Amino acid sequence: MELGLHIADFTWTGGAPVLGPTLADFAKGAEQAGVTRITVMDHFWQLGGDLGPYEHDMLEAYTTLGFLAAHTSTVKLHTLVTGVIYREPAILAKQITTLDVLSGGRAGLGVGAAWNEDESRGLGIPFPGTAERFERLEEALQICLQMWSDSEEPYEGTYYKLGRTLNSPQNLSRPHPFLMIGGSGEKKTLRLVAQYADACNIFGSPEAGHKLEVLKRHCETLGRDYDAIEKTTIMSVAPGTTADELTARLEELGGTGFTATYLFFQQASEPAKVVDLLAEVAPRVR
Repeated sequence: MELGLHIADFTWTGGAPVLGPTLADFAKGAEQAGVTRITVMDHFWQLGGDLGPYEHDMLEAYTTLGFLAAHTSTVKLHTLVTGVIYREPAILAKQITTLDVLSGGRAGLGVGAAWNEDESRGLGIPFPGTAERFERLEEALQICLQMWSDSEEPYEGTYYKLGRTLNSPQNLSRPHPFLMIGGSGEKKTLRLVAQYADACNIFGSPEAGHKLEVLKRHCETLGRDYDAIEKTTIMSVAPGTTADELTARLEELGGTGFTATYLFFQQASEPAKVVDLLAEVAPRVR
């Protein structure tokens, strides 16, 4: 089991004046503890609920990933996940390429159909209906993969029209940056994973095994090698969780078929304590 650190909360002791150095120390400590990937949410407000109210601190994702690239040396870096409506797909592809080049080939793209209507309406981001968001997601996947190839041909879709898909410099990652689709919708999301993605990200709920079986069936229909797709999950860690409790849960997820788990920590105002827990758990699950 590979461990990822998903940084979903930036409301830390000391606030904004020390947020930069605290984040740098957090990332470096997690890398040294054995984490192989670090991700951030692509949101502009906090999500509410257990992570805190909308008004809590939230950093823009790609600026943050660039900062993390400068303060780490081995971890894979991506969002978990970008809402497709937040950026034009060609700009998104360029952002990932830039991160990949500047990080030495450590960038990936996590992407999904978007869901946070409150945030989108609040910030004036168009929020079309579900069907259109998924259609835009598929076109965005096609555009990114084309821009990460040798083709500079135009792209003509229903929602996006590109006259020339030039992308220079090109990615260091080959054949293209790691591509993850987040979500577990059986008809649309998992079909897109089977057709386009290197990895899925599915909540480790009791239905997870069934979702992976659905993905397998989509792979069979499309002629895709199911084993070539990485199965990842995301898991929240509550305050007070012990190393033994976390290890047991990770082993359970491994038994379901997941090979990587992204951990996010609720109400973790002291990131150094998170690093201590990661350092204790990582050697147990490798």
